[in-house]
Amino acid sequence: MAGGKLILICQSGGEFLAKDDGSLSYKGGEAHAININHDTVFDDLKLKLAEMVNLEYKSLSLKYFIPGNRRTLITLSNDRDLKIMCEIHADSVTADIFVTGKEGFDREALNLHRSRACGIKLAETVTATSGSPAAGVVATATSINATMQAVSASGAAVAPAAVPTLAPTVSVMAISPTIQSPSRMVFASELSPANTATDDNGAAACLTPTKPASAPNNSTIVMDMSATPADTVKKRRRTASWKVGPNGPTIVTLADNMEDTRKNSLHEKNNKNSNAATTAADMEQLPNALPWIDNPNYSHNISDSHDAPMEKVVASWKDGITGVGQDFKSVKEFRDALQKYAIAHRFVYRLKKNDTNRASGRCIDENCSWRIHASWVPSAQVFRIKKMNESHTCAGESWKGAHPSKNWLVNIIKERLHENPHLKPKEITTGISKDFGIELNYTQVWRGIEDARKQLQGPRKEAYNQLPWFCGKILEANPGSSVKLCISDGKFQRLFLSFHASKHGFQHGCRPLLYLDSVSLKSKYHEMLLTATALDGNDNTFPVAFAMVDIENDDNWHWFLEQLRSAVTTTRSITFVSDKEKGLMKSVLEVFDDAHHGYSMYHLLENFRKNLRGPFHGDGKGSLIGNFLAAAHAVRLDGFKISTKQIERVSPKAYDWVMQIEPEYWTNALFKGEYYNQVLVDVTESYFNWIEEAKDLPILRKLEVLGCKMMELINTRRMDSSGWSTKLTPLKEEKLQEEVFKARDLKVFVSSSTLFEIHDDSINVVDIGKWECSCLRWKVTGLPCCHAIAAFNSTGKCTYDYCSRYFTVDSFRVTYSESINAVLAAFDSSSEEKTASEGGQVFPPSTPRPPSHENKRQSKTPGAAKRTVSCSKCQGEGHNKATCKEVF
Repeated sequence: MAGGKLILICQSGGEFLAKDDGSLSYKGGEAHAININHDTVFDDLKLKLAEMVNLEYKSLSLKYFIPGNRRTLITLSNDRDLKIMCEIHADSVTADIFVTGKEGFDREALNLHRSRACGIKLAETVTATSGSPAAGVVATATSINATMQAVSASGAAVAPAAVPTLAPTVSVMAISPTIQSPSRMVFASELSPANTATDDNGAAACLTPTKPASAPNNSTIVMDMSATPADTVKKRRRTASWKVGPNGPTIVTLADNMEDTRKNSLHEKNNKNSNAATTAADMEQLPNALPWIDNPNYSHNISDSHDAPMEKVVASWKDGITGVGQDFKSVKEFRDALQKYAIAHRFVYRLKKNDTNRASGRCIDENCSWRIHASWVPSAQVFRIKKMNESHTCAGESWKGAHPSKNWLVNIIKERLHENPHLKPKEITTGISKDFGIELNYTQVWRGIEDARKQLQGPRKEAYNQLPWFCGKILEANPGSSVKLCISDGKFQRLFLSFHASKHGFQHGCRPLLYLDSVSLKSKYHEMLLTATALDGNDNTFPVAFAMVDIENDDNWHWFLEQLRSAVTTTRSITFVSDKEKGLMKSVLEVFDDAHHGYSMYHLLENFRKNLRGPFHGDGKGSLIGNFLAAAHAVRLDGFKISTKQIERVSPKAYDWVMQIEPEYWTNALFKGEYYNQVLVDVTESYFNWIEEAKDLPILRKLEVLGCKMMELINTRRMDSSGWSTKLTPLKEEKLQEEVFKARDLKVFVSSSTLFEIHDDSINVVDIGKWECSCLRWKVTGLPCCHAIAAFNSTGKCTYDYCSRYFTVDSFRVTYSESINAVLAAFDSSSEEKTASEGGQVFPPSTPRPPSHENKRQSKTPGAAKRTVSCSKCQGEGHNKATCKEVF
């Protein structure tokens, strides 16, 4: 993706022609060229194309070919699909997309998106010719939600022992750049799920939008019914969120969170330029007292204005000590003034005598003449300066060689960590050097950070001792949850947790599909987080259970699966998906007798890329990823073979690798479990982001953060779904409407009341009694294919009656119907009971440091040959095209 841009060749108005070998060509119509970048949102792209080719926005369908495979058209319907296309075209330069839909652009759609920032630029219009479209490339794009809405929360009575969250009943107005903070927060006991949308028109209205979900009486919901299901998702109402600080998670409003983000961004910008002027953000981190050497009574307090520039504040400290006869209320006030005076005048002193009745100081340079002495005057009840020699003969040498005391450094660092818990040692070192002119080494600052965090959060070891107390409180706050803590020889070994809300959501609203993976807890003691994650009806990840373990090994995974089986009781056969390299299949099938196990496509793709070695022939390296995905998504064995043969023609080595990774556990043509390989992203990304935010916190606080983040996720998605007006979730509704559009021109021949022959380019047989079509897409995806929809249309049946129940809005709302209650919001964690564990002391695990990333990589492939350099000119090995000596 050169220069961060990609040229899409957008073709419309033509038709596809089938060749003898089954491939498709596009003939006629016209083509337009559009530039997109990393920030392009799918809805923006769709709107721009609809306007450009004069097609209706809602009916617009976008498709593209996988490089090297012109038999199967892939649909673009959301940001996730756009990201997948980017991955597929990783080595190309341009990409062709094919646009179809009803004629006539709707200007109202343009008004709905007018305020959205768009990363699309029109290039030029060209005349289309028949032939193979050029392959394309897009770097992985991240979706940017540019829609901002005004939000206000309504008031309600407060329940005393519930979790504070925002009420899900809010008013949604038209798109506006203004954001209003909610006026108040309510408790979880006040929340009630939105009423389920109903269909008053019966079967005849099955393919039309249903009534919006009714809102509670104390709020109104204004929805634009002309918007597409994808637009409904984009119009997310803003809620309060959990912000992770030095003392754990706290709930903040959106406006507060944005202001904190602005301040942190400003501070980071200033830290990068040490010569820049000091800002107010720096001022908030400046201490008011500097405890010099041998001052054991130092205490850090804040009394200066945060609004004044630092130069003025420091300048004012120069007059803090005026000379003999100056009075202070106490010895503490004298010490504070003296410390600031020394900072302002850039010298270091030592207090020789220092108690409540007297204080004598001298410059740290023994040859310097500066002296001061003050003592308590009982008759006047003041602390008075008796002697002072203001002149220095050290020429400032004492300041250059200053070594600040540990207490001073810890308090300065603590102040800065309080403002930004994720400051790095280098940033702190730079800040102290700029603010105080003291040069510190990395080790000094690192140790200071450790001590500062102990004071802010408590000793990390003590957090393990509080785990039994915390587990009990989780069960009190969330009845029905599953918690199990294992301690071995007084040391933490593992902790399993599955909230009741997660168990209920999975059992009643999600497909029987669980992804197993692990994430590092980024802890001093190297614990790992094992996770089990489901997919909701909109293909979003839904956390079901997790376990903190001392080390990731087969024994801990087997234990985790046993706890999961006890927690998630279901009669359904569950499909488990995991990284092939983890080797979890044996444990899964031992614990779950009737389960299926598949290999994660995300990890297979990553390993496939790493193992690609030249030389490459035919369509080149860029076609391999697309053909590999086509092989995985093939629903028939012959389709799988066609895709793998195309891989073999390009790279025999890649073909051998594909056939060695047991296709029966990842291709639709052979896999017997739930359909899962449409997910090409890392399902642990949410966990990773949450842990990254809490990486500097003790284990107890990390556990609390995970719970709060899951609570926020459930509340947010519950609120989002309350405004949905379709039968299916937005993602599935779009996919169904695409099939509806394709079914319009199909010919239907009735064989019986349940059997139908559907004719297009081929003949397919639909059995609506068994929910099957000979194309197999209905069975694999859970949504009726275009052939089945054509049969429904000919008989007047409702298409929605034949969709998987897991894709309905009702099931989605059931998934998020239960709430998670935060422990530390419902109980007073400051009570002494938390420090006393009934089972005795619990210590951190003594897990050795895991091998480095390089060692891990090498240990996975022992004896593997080094990468062979190949030539793209002569296809030989051992050299590249720059050193190729072949003559052509």
